[in-house]
Amino acid sequence: MMTLRAPLIAVLAVFLIAATPTGTEEMVATLRGILAARSPRTDRFLNLERAAQYRAMLARKLNFPSELQVRMGLAEELLQAGDPARAKDELLIVREFVKGHEAQLPPGFQRQLGDELGIVWLRLGEQMNCVMHAGIESCLMPIKGSGVHSMQEGSRGAIAEYTALLREQPGDLLSQWLLNIAYMTVGEYPAGVPAKYLIPEKVFDSDYDIGRFHDVAAAAGVDAVGHSGGSIAEDFDGDGLIDLMLSSSAPEDQLRLFHNNGDGTFTDRTAEAGLTGLIGGLNIVSTDYDNDGHPDVLVLRGAWLGKQGHYPPSLLHNRGDGTFEDVTRAAGLLSFQPTQTAAWADFDGDGWLDVFVGAESTPGDKNLCHLYRNNRDGTFTDIALQSGFADLGFVKGVAWGDIDNDGFPDLYISRLGAPNLLFRNEGKANGGGWTFRDVTAKAGVAQPLESFATWFWDYDNDGWEDIFVAGYHTDTLADIPKSYLKLPNRAETPRLYRNNHDGTFRDVTREVGLDRAILVMGSNFGDLDNDGFLDLYLGTGEPDYRALLPNRMFRNAGGKRFQDVTTSGGFGHLQKGHGVSFADFDNDGDLDVFAKMGGAYEGDTAHSVLFENPGHGNHWIALTLEGTKANRAGIGARIHVRVREKGGAARDIYRTVSTGSSFGGNPLCQQIGLGKAERILAVEIRWPGSGTLQRFGNAALDTRYRVREDSPMLKQFTAKSFSFHAR
Repeated sequence: MMTLRAPLIAVLAVFLIAATPTGTEEMVATLRGILAARSPRTDRFLNLERAAQYRAMLARKLNFPSELQVRMGLAEELLQAGDPARAKDELLIVREFVKGHEAQLPPGFQRQLGDELGIVWLRLGEQMNCVMHAGIESCLMPIKGSGVHSMQEGSRGAIAEYTALLREQPGDLLSQWLLNIAYMTVGEYPAGVPAKYLIPEKVFDSDYDIGRFHDVAAAAGVDAVGHSGGSIAEDFDGDGLIDLMLSSSAPEDQLRLFHNNGDGTFTDRTAEAGLTGLIGGLNIVSTDYDNDGHPDVLVLRGAWLGKQGHYPPSLLHNRGDGTFEDVTRAAGLLSFQPTQTAAWADFDGDGWLDVFVGAESTPGDKNLCHLYRNNRDGTFTDIALQSGFADLGFVKGVAWGDIDNDGFPDLYISRLGAPNLLFRNEGKANGGGWTFRDVTAKAGVAQPLESFATWFWDYDNDGWEDIFVAGYHTDTLADIPKSYLKLPNRAETPRLYRNNHDGTFRDVTREVGLDRAILVMGSNFGDLDNDGFLDLYLGTGEPDYRALLPNRMFRNAGGKRFQDVTTSGGFGHLQKGHGVSFADFDNDGDLDVFAKMGGAYEGDTAHSVLFENPGHGNHWIALTLEGTKANRAGIGARIHVRVREKGGAARDIYRTVSTGSSFGGNPLCQQIGLGKAERILAVEIRWPGSGTLQRFGNAALDTRYRVREDSPMLKQFTAKSFSFHAR
């Protein structure tokens, strides 16, 4: 038998290693293969290719009904593809083409044509102004100041079309809404709007003046233009500054990492981080799955695409040197199905984070969810089937929270078109398996039947976790202006469930003022004014370009009521709102708000926004946790801060370490508002899984601390603060 000399063996080993693709290279190749198989016949988001097919049809001899159908289809695809100018030209051709053929037109066709022209004109104005020449007030409703369009052709065309539609049908509230927006964009709202069509300015008034949050995204370099997608605000490289990772849902869109430079700007480090070629993803979720102290990322793909959405997720391991590696296959997380939601928690208390990944099942395309248990060696085992979590329908949101303060995280699942589900974590069964019990009926948290983003939080600071779940349904988009005008509508509303401390919840949505028609997608929560109560931001929209609906911000007024502060804070962006992150990007002690903007169709792109907090003069404390027996990131840790307020009264403030909503990612560092506190009496931390209880009595106001589970001391640290430069 021939033997190989050692040097030759070494050469062959190097060759084999070089020939074996890395996890990232393998995922990039997989994603490219899926993209290559896309077809405009089945994929409604391949709008340019679909438009080309319609153009090819026009080269053939067609009868009048067929040609009309093709021309309307062409115009629609051009609009979706981001070419409203040519879409407008095609529709004007149709308007001439149908003259003399009125008897052959489908019922309501002329109205449909006017409606299509209206939105095409309006989108043309948006594209020429808000996309190509965005400013700090672009698309903020009610539109004023620099948000007024300098190029007004599109808006003027929309005004003419919507005015004509309203003359024919004065009760068309959606056309009235869009007409008012068009008048805003030319600077003639409210005075220039015909009185009978005016939507009064007072309907946009805020309930409270939160102070103006200016959009500094452009000056900071994070006004990324893209489609709907996720956002994570996190210190990925451990330098004390919050970075941003953004996904974008179009399958060919690049995942992007923006490094915080600590001077009011960010630098795109996508290529340097090894992320090139990792594309798509409506949502992204951060974690530290291997307890190495470096935040990792799970990318979720294929949402809303049904049979065309069989994309893999990506688990991105943070190497700690500024780079990431795709370890999806090696970790055992490789699957192919549409999903946009996942949540991490140590459900079995072993000190390692597990993950639930929700799947979307649609008629003819059944997909199973996953509950991946961490094997503590970089791999996972799916136990969804034995846990009863596999076949759950169309899952749109998922969150872990401890509903009964027993130390075990419970699971809430938001579904579209079916009752939501709450599973209580029962611990280990006699046979050794982990068990969960469906307590939805007893808890009373099944509504709404059409829901989306969800989370656990203690909105009223009573030490018990409550549930928020967003509604996602309208009969027509007119339901949203109806809600503003306090008219009856059939839109689904959010639900806020208050924990009764006995395994049940009470629906307090109406009581706290959140019973509004808001078509909620991306959303998150954080304490805007450092008063110690958590506020919430709701991104709005759907694929239709007519979904020009303000994103909404609500201030928590002492745990009793939520005040709409959208207009006073300047948060009412009209573009579609997705991943939302609350974070102190400039390290000045208050939370700024980032939102990933954009829609689903090829041409529905928008600039992301970063709203800088003007400050409110309240105190705070920031805690970065490091578990030693518990999971290192401290996810699920319960924090209790007791403060003394002016006059000597004690007050309790509670937080749970998490990334926030099921659609948007906050940093794991907990920045906790303390209001007008004069002194911190105690900081108490109960660690998940291990049950370790720490109590510190020497914390100072307006200070940052690192907290190790095995240390009796808080470790103070400083972080570089700076100012953003845009105004």
